[in-house]
Amino acid sequence: MHRTIYFSGSISGGREDLAMYRKIVAALEDAGHHVFAGSVTSELIGVEGDPLEAVQIFERDVSWLEEVASRDGLLVAEVSRPSIGVGYEIAAARYRFNIPVICMYRPAFTKRCSGMVAGDPSIRVIEYTAEVFDAAVAELVRTVSEPSE
Repeated sequence: MHRTIYFSGSISGGREDLAMYRKIVAALEDAGHHVFAGSVTSELIGVEGDPLEAVQIFERDVSWLEEVASRDGLLVAEVSRPSIGVGYEIAAARYRFNIPVICMYRPAFTKRCSGMVAGDPSIRVIEYTAEVFDAAVAELVRTVSEPSE
């Protein structure tokens, strides 16, 4: 099953995970999914963020969430680096657009995943370490590719 996916990851919180973000998105696209990733996977965007005005970023990203919702898609978020923007996108996906959410988390930066994410029974969290990153991405692709209920 091919899905429309909104991918979310930290920008201002650090660009050190850019290569991981790009691998996650590439694996999803290689499996035939359409992924909205925007600035998150752009090598041209640094920690200063997207050069667009804040309202333009908000309107663009909300329109992508609306499109994902209209196509019975889902949000995939890498939540290892705390990010207010990623948290906002997760909440909007869940409670404004009723979009399923899958989060990728590795305990490299915080001792545990945010309770607001890990404690939500409707959010699937795939925990991994750098050593098992490829297996975690394969699990993500399998999960995303399963028919929705």
